[in-house]
Amino acid sequence: MRTGTFQRVSVREPSGVVQNSAMNPDLLSERQGASFDIEKLTVFIDGGEERTTKRRQMEGLAVNDPEMRHDDLNFLSRSERYDVAVRKSALMVRRMQQNGITDPEEIYWYKRACHRNRAEPLDLHLGMFLPTLLHQATPEQQEQFFMPAWQLKIIGTYAQTEIGHGTFIRGLETTATFDAATQEFVLHSPTVTSIKWWPGGLGKTSNHAVVLAQLYTRGKCHGLHAFIVQLRDMETHQPLPGIVVGDIGPKFGYDEVDNGFLKFEHVRVPRKNMLMKYAKVEEDGTYVKPPSDKLTYGTMVFVRSMIVSDAARALSQACTVAIRYSAVRRQSEMTPGAPEPQILDYQTQQYKLFPLLATAYAFQFVGAYMRATYMRISGDINQGDFREMPELHATSAGLKAFTSWAASSGIEVCRMACGGHGYSCSSGLPDLYVTFTSACTYEGENTVMMLQTARYLMKSYSQVRAGKPLSGLVSYLNELSHGGRVRPRAVGGGGGGGGDIADLAGLVLLYGQRAAVLVESAARNMQAELSAGRSPEEAWNGASVDLVRASEGHCYYVVVKTFVEKLAEVSDHAVLAVLTALCQLYALYGVTQHGRDFLEAGLLTPQQMEGASRAVKALLSRLRPDAVALVDAFDFHDDILGSVLGRYDGNVYEHLFEWAKRSPLNKTQVHESFYKYIKPMASSKL
Repeated sequence: MRTGTFQRVSVREPSGVVQNSAMNPDLLSERQGASFDIEKLTVFIDGGEERTTKRRQMEGLAVNDPEMRHDDLNFLSRSERYDVAVRKSALMVRRMQQNGITDPEEIYWYKRACHRNRAEPLDLHLGMFLPTLLHQATPEQQEQFFMPAWQLKIIGTYAQTEIGHGTFIRGLETTATFDAATQEFVLHSPTVTSIKWWPGGLGKTSNHAVVLAQLYTRGKCHGLHAFIVQLRDMETHQPLPGIVVGDIGPKFGYDEVDNGFLKFEHVRVPRKNMLMKYAKVEEDGTYVKPPSDKLTYGTMVFVRSMIVSDAARALSQACTVAIRYSAVRRQSEMTPGAPEPQILDYQTQQYKLFPLLATAYAFQFVGAYMRATYMRISGDINQGDFREMPELHATSAGLKAFTSWAASSGIEVCRMACGGHGYSCSSGLPDLYVTFTSACTYEGENTVMMLQTARYLMKSYSQVRAGKPLSGLVSYLNELSHGGRVRPRAVGGGGGGGGDIADLAGLVLLYGQRAAVLVESAARNMQAELSAGRSPEEAWNGASVDLVRASEGHCYYVVVKTFVEKLAEVSDHAVLAVLTALCQLYALYGVTQHGRDFLEAGLLTPQQMEGASRAVKALLSRLRPDAVALVDAFDFHDDILGSVLGRYDGNVYEHLFEWAKRSPLNKTQVHESFYKYIKPMASSKL
């Protein structure tokens, strides 16, 4: 295997750090051959030069802080990893106070860099506890709880999921019964299945929680509402009377986080501890309904929207590792006797990785779209306008599932694309996978999320069939009005080389037509179930596979549409060219993977499908010279990426050897087990 002669050159490492580095010549060549300015693409991804500068400043504060450094977490026990995470969280808060970091986005960038993109005990405090107080607490409650929580005098978590109830939150069993005589709510866990389970930071860290419980007043249940409950003494940190709390034990990942359990034994909290910005309970027990029953779930919608961005980031990290390593790794022979090629030159490797790279970019842009949409509609809600809330709820649920599924499976593809070294924790990919894949189940199990989106699609379908025109992301269904069906439009691509099959406007239309066909098919199948005498609930279950497919089709359309529309914002010609190629690859690869849908609906011919396949292969060749530059544009600092295989300088093998030597098993030449077990066994007569 030949890796070439290393050259010492001045390079701009991610996050703007400039230093002299001996760089792998293959990576150097890849970067020098890029067709576009990497920095310009980084700025575009970030949303502007000012945002790029601020992000790098925040990241630099973390990665250049000697107190933020630590031993490799892979060599620590779970207790040690939790200890490191808590220490860094406390230091992080102190540094934010010292540096005057108060902007929410700057806090997010700094926090992410401090913990190297890993989950940590304060995640739910910052990501759910504070946002819930901000959006659901009255001004008086914000004064009492939000400001101390913002200053970390109160450390909170978000206690929703129960040991027997997860995504179906209406089934939660924890009760909050109003006692008008004492002006208190009595929180109680009536069954084993009602014990709160999984909240991050609950096991050992938090002293307060936002608790979702079934509200009872005047003998009537009014459904789920949020309550602020103190869990531990503020001085001793001991659990308060009636509070049974602890850590749930090791998980598939998240070793630094104390996910916990919480059982209430008739715990009393003041009436003012119910979050009452919308729903209220008066002193006499009178219940005042909120303007919308979905307002209670505002925090979940926020988190689901953020998961879309998390999916983009996780998949971008995996692609960065796999593509850089594929440019460094040389293996086998394409031509007998010729030098071993970079494995990135193999079309099969490109076919594994480049569609995932295109997906990572697509998710970057749809993630930004979801954040902006959430903020805009939240502003409307604060003004009393709830018209767009159903679409936001449906979109966030569907895209949360769609992107987390794709990112989770994509990370595993990237790991396997790195061969045996991808199996090593030094690659960063095993840890990235076990950390991110939980997103497929937390904040709503993905299949259930898709079915929530399907309910919105079925309602929209009924409206359009009744002659009511639709707007927003479901406007593609208007073609089905008055009993009509989707009419295929001419799409090129029958000839050699792909032709017009790669036309982006045509691809957006094509995905909208596919989504409409899938929605209509699901609706017809559900109607067939009803006609066969099934109840509405039985019919829904009987058509649920088709309903999930309809939601998947809708989400695919939203992502393709968002990617195409994002291209209109690009001003640099070279950046536009490479992003256009990525957008075409994302859409056309999806066509080839879901060819059955397009063929059965008559949206494409077999010849056009062949054209799409040829176009995908042509795009692999088009993107090959820019692959390394495209992952460089994600701008991950080595310290944050946490991968020996994905190092910016490409010095993989030297550092892989150094990493292995740090294993605790190498602290002694002979392990004690030799004397305890192996030597006695070898000297005995079997």
